[in-house]
Amino acid sequence: MNRQAFIVAALQEDIGEGDHSTLACIDRYAEGKAVLKVKEGGIIAGVELAQEIFLYLDPDAKITLFKNDGDRVVVGDIAFEVSAKIHAILQCERLVLNCMQRMSGIATLTSQYVDKIKDFDSKILDTRKTTPLFRMHEKDAVRIGGGHNHRMGLYDMIMLKDNHIDFAGGIAEAIKKTQAYLHSNNLELKIEVETRSLDDVRTVLDTGGIDRIMLDNFTPEMLEEAMALIGTKYETEASGGITLDNITDYARTGVQYISVGAIIHHAVSMDLSLKAQLHD
Repeated sequence: MNRQAFIVAALQEDIGEGDHSTLACIDRYAEGKAVLKVKEGGIIAGVELAQEIFLYLDPDAKITLFKNDGDRVVVGDIAFEVSAKIHAILQCERLVLNCMQRMSGIATLTSQYVDKIKDFDSKILDTRKTTPLFRMHEKDAVRIGGGHNHRMGLYDMIMLKDNHIDFAGGIAEAIKKTQAYLHSNNLELKIEVETRSLDDVRTVLDTGGIDRIMLDNFTPEMLEEAMALIGTKYETEASGGITLDNITDYARTGVQYISVGAIIHHAVSMDLSLKAQLHD
């Protein structure tokens, strides 16, 4: 779902047959101003999306930015001012806040993980543990917070996880069948294989023909052993059980990527508000 389709669907969900609260007491042609107030510190995200939401309902809206996506904010900051038809401001208010609060929470938590491993070469990745139909915005927030995106969905990368491997009859069989599938369908997609033990890693290395090895729920000590086996043959990714408290232990091993689903599904929304500006 692209941004405009998302905006259309989200506004329709909220407005439905009409915003009766606004229709009842505000002249349809009246214009006004509102400001986006920051009530909690962190990394602001969703500013660009907010602009698109306002402009969708009022193409003549004027948005003055004081903060951009990725800026660090503190309590009391004003992120932007919007001048537009009051109907548009009120109808966009909740959608803008819902998106920005969620995205800012994700960007803020991501930045904390990124900061923890700033002295290492590992990169923070997100996962597919996202909110249905809001994934592209959550993944935008990860990038705004300094992280990197893993695959967008099931269509843009092959990832052979534990269930694929078990259903396919083992690691070697899953890899060989995948290679044949890609060849017969003339597809060029990277192949990542999940491993759950050092023996799994050895099997992947013996089979070959892949791009990245995921080391799932490995301890930092096991990860060091796995990295010694893999060397520079394939990309490496650590996943599972990784927190702010232990992520530096994983980064210290030299693993290239560390995927952390929590940067999205455990993020707490940032407190923001949109308030009418009645006096200049």
